[in-house]
Amino acid sequence: MQIGELAAKTGTTPRALRHYEQAGLITSERAANGYRVYDTGAAVRVRNIRHLLDAGLTLDDVRVFLPCLDGDVTAGPASATALRVAAERLAVMDARIAAQVAVRDRLATVLSQATGTHMRPVA
Repeated sequence: MQIGELAAKTGTTPRALRHYEQAGLITSERAANGYRVYDTGAAVRVRNIRHLLDAGLTLDDVRVFLPCLDGDVTAGPASATALRVAAERLAVMDARIAAQVAVRDRLATVLSQATGTHMRPVA
């Protein structure tokens, strides 16, 4: 299938597919006219890449999962490396959330002082 068809089947863009290919996560052959041609299994691989990216991993993180991207990425037992990558990514997210909560609390304090009303944290 050509890049537009793969993009449509996976809910991504041709640009993203070219980026995944440049990163070594997917491969294509070239037709006589120079167009990229992907095999039918590429859709599963791209959907798994999207699943991992949506979970907060980076393209570099996704490389750890290369051996299982062509099947059900959630079905097999996680490798020690995959668990380490996921834990590291979770720690980064937790740090970002904590930083945002601190900024929110400072803003609430400033508003509270300026208006004389108590701003409750949103849970």
